[in-house]
Amino acid sequence: MTVENERTADARVTDVHAHLLLPSIQAAVEARVPELVAEAAALELKRNGAESAAVSGPMVGARIPKLTSVTERLAAMDQQGVEVQWVSASPNHFYPWAPEGLAVWAANEANRLVAEHVAEAPDRLVGLGLVPLQHPERIVECLDDAVLGRGLAGVEISSFAGDVELSDERLEPFWARVAELGCVIFLHPFGCSLDERLDRFYLANTVGQPTENAVALSHFIFAGVLDRHPKLKIIAAHGGGYLPFAIGRSDHAWAVRPEAQRCAEAPSTYLKKIWFDTVVHSPTSLRHLIEVAGADRVVLGSDFPFDMGLDDPVAFVQGAGLSAEVAQRILAGNAADLLTGKVQA
Repeated sequence: MTVENERTADARVTDVHAHLLLPSIQAAVEARVPELVAEAAALELKRNGAESAAVSGPMVGARIPKLTSVTERLAAMDQQGVEVQWVSASPNHFYPWAPEGLAVWAANEANRLVAEHVAEAPDRLVGLGLVPLQHPERIVECLDDAVLGRGLAGVEISSFAGDVELSDERLEPFWARVAELGCVIFLHPFGCSLDERLDRFYLANTVGQPTENAVALSHFIFAGVLDRHPKLKIIAAHGGGYLPFAIGRSDHAWAVRPEAQRCAEAPSTYLKKIWFDTVVHSPTSLRHLIEVAGADRVVLGSDFPFDMGLDDPVAFVQGAGLSAEVAQRILAGNAADLLTGKVQA
């Protein structure tokens, strides 16, 4: 057995996609700007539809203990066979509509609360903080607060916020600082810009989330962000959405359209420079993701503890028809390498 294989075999089973609810932040935001919270709630209802809202409320309510209690979290992890969880705030804490001062406060407060949560079980939990994506001029200081101030492994960002896409030139200092710190960026959408077109059949989630992942990653790739910052460690939730499954169209556009040639190489090349979680719900999809991105670029995820996640994420990977070595890399080795920096750019 090689040294690399020994390291992979010794690594612990790690779920990189697990959420934390922060009710104290939500209450404080509601108290400070009730009118903006009401507008955001109306937009969420418009996007999701009344029928889905009526289902989602009780679903989340039933999971609040797992979303807030370390004891409940650890018990669920033990049942799943997960040894380590990377904990990130539930995306409803992104507040993409928040004005600058409130957005910075909420991000820094989230960083504090995430750090406190994972400190209750530091051998089992790893924290990811937040940054105010819609305020690029304040994002680096919040990143530093998360990573340097709170000891978190990185931050979670949405697919877009306000007028800020991941291709926005104003994010260049952020990407440079992320690369300098060697921390992780977890890309997880919140909401979908298609709005009421997805307001029935739970399309806001089933179609909206993978659409947002694909759009955000396309902005990131086509803008050449990875050409300028090749050491970035980006993990895309939900297997990167639709992009890995239609990447040939992106390559074709890059070959024939001059406006699509802002990146140095064909877009499919960059899939091997990004990491993707396993929340794809199909063994066939997981095997395809491994084929296009590489076995070293896929990491275990569950979307814990929501109903659209994987209740038994370890069994999902083990039952996908993968070799034992590939399965072990996905379950444990790749995430361990991300944290220790033992990855290839």
